[in-house]
Amino acid sequence: MPSDQSYTTEEIAQLLKISKLTVYDLIKKGKLPAYRVGKQMRVDATDLEAYKRQSKGGVGLSAASTDEPPHIRSATKELAGVRPLVITGQDMSLDILSKHIEKQAAGFRALRSFAGSLDSLISLYQGQADLVSTHLLDGDTGEYNLPYIRKILVGSSYIVVNLLARQAGFYVRQGNPFGLKGWQDLEKPGLRLVNREIGSGARVLLDEQLRLHRIAPSSLLGYNTIESNHLAVAGKVGLGEADVGIGIEKAAAIVGSVAFIPLIRERYDLVMRKSPDNTRWIEAVLDILKSEAYLNELRAIQGYDLSATGTILLET
Repeated sequence: MPSDQSYTTEEIAQLLKISKLTVYDLIKKGKLPAYRVGKQMRVDATDLEAYKRQSKGGVGLSAASTDEPPHIRSATKELAGVRPLVITGQDMSLDILSKHIEKQAAGFRALRSFAGSLDSLISLYQGQADLVSTHLLDGDTGEYNLPYIRKILVGSSYIVVNLLARQAGFYVRQGNPFGLKGWQDLEKPGLRLVNREIGSGARVLLDEQLRLHRIAPSSLLGYNTIESNHLAVAGKVGLGEADVGIGIEKAAAIVGSVAFIPLIRERYDLVMRKSPDNTRWIEAVLDILKSEAYLNELRAIQGYDLSATGTILLET
């Protein structure tokens, strides 16, 4: 193995057969030395081999939650003295937030993970992420996020703050050939759906609406056709490979070859776990969300409702 070879976090996850969030947790806890190249984290092959040898010695992949092995560096190469913050979610607003955190919260470095809403909350509960985003609809109450947060983060002290609101709905081909207007129209014969992965906010939205409208998922052509982000779903529809997908308005504007039918205003929130060690960066995040510098960058992006940005919705 060449001594100068290195791997991305995605490649490490594949090689070790673990989730990307677990890789980030190993980096965050100092178990797996890493360094930054632009926006990307990399791990040298020699450090990966050292970690694997230590794991075979009995520490295992659960090392992120145990005492640090003495021969593993407690600080990552370029991140020495800097605490990584794992920020989950796919929205562009999170990339902008990460940039502001690094400018305003000295001693912290943002690591971006593109996990879905449900997996993000679970990763926060497990201590694998620090700041997670979520947009999960509870069909019975019509409320976003809080019902899930209360159930998953049992026994935790946390703060929930609004990031933004946005429209979610259908991506359809130009001209809307199936005449789709609402959720019940998903039962139309011959309609081909492209879906999102389990745990994503868009998948939960679809599944809740199917439940409420008494539509069997098995009756939908393409229900098991999965894409991992809004742009990919909109792209499938734009290419004519599907007739409808669920996602946010912004992706339709980017793809350009699809029409968007708004169906629901979804609330996109941030959740942060409270602890004495987290106080300083949480305060920095709350300040950033109210700052004109951050808000002005978001105002330049189509489809964001920023009227409640920075509002604390729940604190325990």
